[in-house]
Amino acid sequence: MTLATSSSGTQANDPPQQKPLSFDEFLACHGGDNRYELIDGEVFDLEPTGAHEEVAAFITAKICVQIDGTGLPWFVLQRGLLRPSSMGMTAFRPDVAVVDRDKLTQERLWSEQSILTLGSSIKFVAEVVSSNWQNDYARKVEDYAVLGIPEYWIADYAGLGGTRHIGKPKQPTLSICTLVDGEYEIQQLRGNQSIVSPTFPELRLTAEQVLRAGR
Repeated sequence: MTLATSSSGTQANDPPQQKPLSFDEFLACHGGDNRYELIDGEVFDLEPTGAHEEVAAFITAKICVQIDGTGLPWFVLQRGLLRPSSMGMTAFRPDVAVVDRDKLTQERLWSEQSILTLGSSIKFVAEVVSSNWQNDYARKVEDYAVLGIPEYWIADYAGLGGTRHIGKPKQPTLSICTLVDGEYEIQQLRGNQSIVSPTFPELRLTAEQVLRAGR
């Protein structure tokens, strides 16, 4: 569900459209509510249903075990804002993000707000797909790659994505995006197919375990 749309030409009978929000305006209106993110001045409702949150929580729990086991100075940030200056009127709010604590000294906003400005601070992200699936499969695949985030999961537990992304007939799909030479190589997993994570090589999970967490 889109809460605001950018200004453009409208017909006489079209409903009035709101002007794009700047990042500061977005923070003033929605900064305290973690269900919204900003993309090119439009505010999007992340639609965190119960099933959506169960999948995100399952991923978080499994990733936390891996972090504890490695002893790396990482932690899981749920729904913090990612807002690099190069992204203009955009502030993503990943469902799950693994943050490198050692990088936070370079984050100018972190001491005051849960806002990251550097892609290098993030080692892993996961998005749980809702009706705004286009953002997860297109815009974020492109932007997260540009930011240099090594691994990105798209957990489409309800099979909502377009057929060009998850095939036909549509079915629950976990897409594992791995950064190679600045672009994501994408592997689609379903059922009992095993997840191979370059960030967490000791992780032992199947696609079904992740995707069924919301059912």
